[in-house]
Parts: sequence; structure tokens; C-alpha cells
Amino acid sequence: MSDSRAPPDIELLPILPLRNSVVFPASVVPINVGRLRSVRLVEDLAGQERAIVGIVSQRDAEVDEPRFQDLYDVGTVARVVKVLRLGPSNYSVVLHGLARFQIAHQSVLEPYMRARVRRIGEDLERDAELDALGASLREGMRLLLSLMPNLPRETAGILDNVRESGALADLIASNLTAEQASVADKQKILSTFDPKARVRAVLGIVNRQLELLRVKKEVSSMMADEGKAQREQILRQQMRTIKEELGEGSDEDEVEELRGRLRAAGLPDEVQKVARKQLGRMGAMQPQSAEYNVTRTYLEWISDLPWSKTTSDKLDVEETRRCLDEDHYGLEKIKKRVIEYVAVRKLAGNKKAPILCFIGPPGVGKTSLGRSIARSMDRRYHRIALGGVRDEAEIRGHRRTYVGALPGRILQAIKKVGVRNPVIVLDEVDKMGIDVLGDPAAALLEVLDPEQNSTFQDHYLDLPFDLSQVTFLCTANNPDTIPPALMDRMEVIDCPGYTRAEKLHIATEFLCPKQLSAHGLTDERLEFRREGLDRIIDSYTREAGVRGLEREIGALCRHVAMRIAEGETTLRLVAEASVVETLLGPPRFLPDLAERTSAPGVATGLAWTPTGGDILFIEATRMPGKGEVMVTGNLKSIMSESAITAVSFVRSRAKELGLDPEFLKLTDLHLHVPKGGTPKDGPSAGVTMFSAVASLLLRCPLRRGVAMTGEITLRGSVLPVGGIKEKLLAAHRAGIREVLMPARNEPDLQEVPSDIRSDVKVHLITRVDQVLALVLEPPVHAGPPLPPPAGDSHPPAL
Repeated sequence: MSDSRAPPDIELLPILPLRNSVVFPASVVPINVGRLRSVRLVEDLAGQERAIVGIVSQRDAEVDEPRFQDLYDVGTVARVVKVLRLGPSNYSVVLHGLARFQIAHQSVLEPYMRARVRRIGEDLERDAELDALGASLREGMRLLLSLMPNLPRETAGILDNVRESGALADLIASNLTAEQASVADKQKILSTFDPKARVRAVLGIVNRQLELLRVKKEVSSMMADEGKAQREQILRQQMRTIKEELGEGSDEDEVEELRGRLRAAGLPDEVQKVARKQLGRMGAMQPQSAEYNVTRTYLEWISDLPWSKTTSDKLDVEETRRCLDEDHYGLEKIKKRVIEYVAVRKLAGNKKAPILCFIGPPGVGKTSLGRSIARSMDRRYHRIALGGVRDEAEIRGHRRTYVGALPGRILQAIKKVGVRNPVIVLDEVDKMGIDVLGDPAAALLEVLDPEQNSTFQDHYLDLPFDLSQVTFLCTANNPDTIPPALMDRMEVIDCPGYTRAEKLHIATEFLCPKQLSAHGLTDERLEFRREGLDRIIDSYTREAGVRGLEREIGALCRHVAMRIAEGETTLRLVAEASVVETLLGPPRFLPDLAERTSAPGVATGLAWTPTGGDILFIEATRMPGKGEVMVTGNLKSIMSESAITAVSFVRSRAKELGLDPEFLKLTDLHLHVPKGGTPKDGPSAGVTMFSAVASLLLRCPLRRGVAMTGEITLRGSVLPVGGIKEKLLAAHRAGIREVLMPARNEPDLQEVPSDIRSDVKVHLITRVDQVLALVLEPPVHAGPPLPPPAGDSHPPAL
């Protein structure tokens, strides 16, 4: 067969890219144009007579502004028949395809795409084979039209009027819907220059559609006027028939696939026995039954759990220490415990993981420590938020008898990480609740018991799963709300608040660079000075952690970003103390200690709270009355009893203090603790309440900058209290430089940072009689000096 195509000529054409369609020669198609380059092209061609344009389809329809590499190499030369303006930058263009072309050289992209192209002439030679292929294509298309009346009506006219087989294949392909032939299929036909190969390709698509319609007709013939259950069964049979015709497998394949997944999961013998039994039951069930889907989901969970898959631990002690120091400043006790575990693993090879509980105020880095520990040990990480959880099934899962049952969060976390030795953080274990649905804290007893969690049984799975290699890290703010049995299973590590020096270091090394990066700034735009950070720490935050400090630093960054966005491109700000006060407003925390303690009857105490240490003021006053003692300030029973004890001790020592033993006969005393919106309890305010009452009755104010803590007895002994480190940190933050505390708490001072111990003078007391000599100022009104207490070597200093 001779080739009648003309020698190719190179010509320069504007290129119009199409997203989801292909234009064929001899076809007339309307297209909508809205992209910027395409709009420029259409507006440029709108005034020309018989304008010619090259139409090329995109390889990826998602590309909004395609380049030449995003287009196919073969397209269609088309004449612009009509241009309709639909709106601003929106046109409808009617195109008439003329011939194929191939891009020979990419020219320019702007203002619209242009390229040098080579037209591909059509081979018009005919022979018997081509005519036979064309006849087969006509017959197949007529049959398809009879079965699919929704095809375009002009398709029937094409079959009768077009004689050339190659052109017939082009026009049939252009009329196929996207479901029948994709853009890639149509582009493949367009790129086929040989008419025989092109007719065969289109004939293959038509025959595939006829086969699908035949199968659908055979399946549809099975359906009759049946009840709802029979209709559903027939529909499922139809789906199976279609899958079998398309070679997509059957239910037996699904069972075999599950069998292979279970075989590759490395199941223990006990689990393998149960899985084999359930797999046999599943094979005998009807796929449409509810029990079939329940069993399949159950077996999928068994196959997806990492029964034997683990990751290798990084047992380099120095590397572990480096990773921990990179992510967190301070927190030496926690780092020491993690490094000890790595060292033991390295020496003894014991794979049992520790169960640690970090207790401390918010914002000190308890939760983020989990991710850091996982990174230092090269383990995978997952966090489970337990705040507000009230259902035991959240931990142990639901039994399979319930609709929609699933395993608990523990096994869901194990499945998600894909190994059996991850680091799992149980966040806020102190905030779980108890409901009629059960106690989730009780369900955690087995999870967090190193002697039991190797055979943990989830209600859904009902099979033992080994959790002994999981490193569980719990976080909490308040240990009082954690059940004692659960607390006993964990190794508790206190995470106290940061000192002022530690906050300054964290802000300089971590928070400032983090916030600058988050706001798209550099230290050339905003430079933080030490005095500015000091002002933020002292006057705008009063917290144990650093969350508030980070928010205030972020506020400064937002101000700079706003000014730059408004046009101050040369702005450079130095965050000094005066600038901080200008941008953040008036200081929120003022040093009111001196004003509040300058009058008799006001004492400064120290308290422990779930959010860290805090200072509290005890105010006492008296008025004529009948000897009543009133206590206010939202105090719970233990703290109210401490107030009564303090008053009783003052009455018992009235003679030694130079007071009338009957002073309370015609006087009422009122003790008040401000911040009445906050509940307060505990025995550690006994010494403070005694000092407030004695100061009031002796008319002697207490020394400024002195705070105290300690429980008292009616015999005058000072008993130890808890939270010494947090209380001293709070005293230091408030500017207090002298603290009275029980002598039996002296060992607790070892946990207090050395810079705090050097700044705060600590007086260790064993008896209440020692207190007044350390805290009282001279009386406001002159009076007779107080006699020394009998049998006491520490008289009150007036």
C-alpha cells in the first residue's frame, strides 16, 4: 500500500490546552474557555477570519496553568467556527477539527502557548482488510446504539454518511462518553496514525462495551418481582457475576486473602487456633449475612495487629542524653530515669519497659517529653488523650455482640503504630471520670501492671496480647484524683515548675526562635533582649510552665508581622522592657506583696496547687462580739480546722504573749483567705494562720518578703508538709526572699534548684514558738514589751 500523505511542513500555531476532552479531526465540538492564557488566545483570534488553532489535551487535568511538558505531543489542528462571550474572562468556542499534528518545537508560553508543529496527513488508501474492519466497526456501533439509546443521535448519521474507515473511527471515538473511553484512551486513538490500527482500537472499545451490556442483560434477566430479601440476594449475585466477568475475584478469594494475611502475621499458637476456627466459620457463611461481616472484621483486626513485629531500640546512652537535652531544658530527674532504663537494657537485655507517671503543673513539657523519649530510643510514638473519658470500653473495647463494636484505644494505638514496643503517652490520667458505664481507671490497672500486661485481654479481641514491651508514660496535674491502686502501679516522677532563670533560658534558646519562624520573621526584624524577656516573665506571666510566656512572645511577633504587612518593609524592632510594655499594655501582675502585708493581721503563706506552687494571704481582723471565730474564703474542712487550731494555740499562750487570757470574751475574730472563687484545703497553712492572729492581737505587722508554711498542733509542734519545691519556686517568683518551713522537710531542699536556694533564705522550725521571733516587726502602737515564753529559748522579737 502506497503512502499518499504529503511531506510534512513545519508551521507556527497557537496552542489551546484542554483539560478533560480530546478533539478529533472532522468533529465539531464546543468548549468553554476560562483560564488566563486561553482567554488571551481566544480574544486574539476572535477578530480573525478562519482562525486556526492547535488543540492539545493535558496529561493531568488538575494542572491549572500547564506547561509543554504537561501536554501530549499529538493534537488536532482546528478552525475557530464561533466565539461566544459568556461573561468576564469566560468564552464558549466552537471548534472544527481539521487534521492531526505533532509538536516539533516548543516556542513560547506567554501571552499564550505557541509551538511549531508538523501536520500529519491522513492515509486515504483503501484495501479489503481496512474495509472489513470498517464494516465490523459500523455493525458493532449500530448494535451499541440499539442497546444504549442515550448516545448522541448524530452518531447514527455518522455510520451512514462517513465512508473512510479512519475518519469513521475518529468520529465514533469523539462521541464516546467518559465512562466508555477515558481521555487517555481517546488520546491513544488520536496518536495512532495508521488507519487500521486506529479502527482496531476503537473496535476494541465498542466490543468491550457490548460485552458489559451483555453481562448486565444476563444478570438483569435473573431479577423478578420478589420480596425485599430476595431482591437484595439477587443484587449481590449480580455483583458477583460482574466481578467474575471482569476477573476481579470472588468471596473465596477474600477468604484466601485473609488466610494469607493471618499466616504472615506471626500469630501465637493460641491466637492462631482461634483465627483458624473463625476462618472456617466464615467460609461456611453466606456473604450477605450480618455474622459474615462481623467475623471478617474480627479476623482483619487479628491480622493487622503486630503480634511479633518490633523496632530495634537505640541503646546508646550518650545519644539518648543528647536527644533529650535537645528537646527539653532541665527536667533532670526524668532524663536520668530514661537514661537508666537504656543503660539497663544495654547491660541486661531486659525488654520489660518502665511505666512512668509525670505529675506537675501545666506547661512544663510533660506531654512533649513522650515524643522526645520515643525519638531518643528510636521508637514509634502515640498519644492517647484520657481527659473526660468515662467509659471503661474506651480502654478495653466492646464485646463483639454489640453492633459496631471495636477494640479499645490501647489496641487501636498498637495497630496504628504497627509494632508491639512503641512509646504510648496516656495523657491526663487524673481527669478520667466514673460513670454507669464503668470506671476507666480500673480498666487501666491491668494495662499498667508490669506483672499482668503481658496477657492483656481486650473485650473485643478476647485474646491475650503482650503489652510488656510498650513504654507507657502517663501525665497528670493532680495526684489526689488518681486512684491509689493505679498510682501504686506507676513510677511517679514530679515535674515541678521552671525557675525564672530556666524560663529565661527556654525563651532565649527555644521559644523566641520558634515563634519567629512561625510568624515568618527573623531576628533581624525582631530582636529579643534579656531585659525585655525579664519584663515579660515578671509582669505578664505568673505560671509554673511556659505556655503563657510563649503566648506573650507570639503577641510581639504578631505585632511586627502586622506592621510589615502594612508596608513598613524596613522595620527592625528591639524588644526591650519599654517596648514590651508599650506593645503588651499595662503589666498584669504587680508586686503587691508589700502593700498587702504592711498592716498587722496579714500573713503570707505558701500553697501547692495542681498548676504549681502559689502564694496566699491570710487576713485576720477583730471586732466587738461574743468570742466567735469566723473563717471565710471558700475553705474546706481541713483548712478551717487549721484556723481553729491556730486561734486555740494563741489563746493557750496568751499569758506568754502578753495578752489578756480573756481577750476573746468580748471580741470576735474573723480569718479570711482572698480569692474566694478558688476552693482551698490542706493543713499547711497552720503556721501562717497563727502568725496572722498573733500579728493582729499584738498589733505588730509581719516582715515584708517573708512567707511560711507548715502544719501546727495544739502542743505547738510544726509538722512536715508536701510540695516544698513548688512552694519555694512560687515564693521566688513573687519576690519573697525568706521562707519558714518545717525542719523535717529539710531533705526536700535537695530537689530545689541551687539558684533558688541561694536567693531564698530558709528558716527551719520545729516549734511554733520560734515563728514570731523570725517574722514580727515592732508594734504599730507602743505598748509594754512581751515577756519571754516560759521554757523557750526563742522569745518573740518585737
